[in-house]
Amino acid sequence: MRKLINSTYLTLDGVIENPMWTSPYFAEEAVEVASGITNGADALLMGRATYDGFSQAWPAMDENDPATGAAFFNNVKKYVASTTLKDPSWRNTEVLEGDLVEAVAKLKEQDGGNIVQYGYGAVTAQLVTAGLVDEVKFWIHPVIVGAGNFSSVLSDVKATFELIDTRVFTNGVIVATYRPKATA
Repeated sequence: MRKLINSTYLTLDGVIENPMWTSPYFAEEAVEVASGITNGADALLMGRATYDGFSQAWPAMDENDPATGAAFFNNVKKYVASTTLKDPSWRNTEVLEGDLVEAVAKLKEQDGGNIVQYGYGAVTAQLVTAGLVDEVKFWIHPVIVGAGNFSSVLSDVKATFELIDTRVFTNGVIVATYRPKATA
C-alpha cells in the first residue's frame, strides 16, 4: 500500500500561507530532506488552493536545473481535490471525482510510490480524520510573520500524533515528523 506523506512549512506563529519566508532557509540540508520526500513519491495530492498556486509557479521554473525541483513537480502525476476545477491545465493533473476519502483510499491501494501532499488545510484534516495520512512533516521555521495561522481553518479537527523523527538544520529549521496516532 502506498503511503500518503504531508509536508508543511510553518512559522513559529503557525502561518503556512504564502511561504515566501522559507526561501532564506532552503539550503543544502533542506534540499536533502525535500529530495528524500520527492524521490520516494510518484504522485502529488493537492487541494484547490495549492493547485492554483503550484500550477502557476512550477511550470515557469527551469526543469533542466535539478535545484529547482521543477522536473518532479511538472511531470509527476497530480491529483486535485476540488468540486470546482473542471479542466486542469497543468500537465498530468486529474481532478478527483466523488467522495475525497474514498478516492484517496483507492489511490493508496494502487501500486506505486508514495503520494506527497504540501500544506495543511481542510483536505489534509479530512484525510487525517479518516486515517489516510501516514506521516506529517512540519518544517518549523524560525520566523514570526504575525498574520493568521493554520489552526483557524481547522477548529473542528482533533488528532493525536506520535513523533517518529526530528531533524534540526544548522540554520534553525526543525523538521518534526509525526505519524497520526488516533483521532478524537
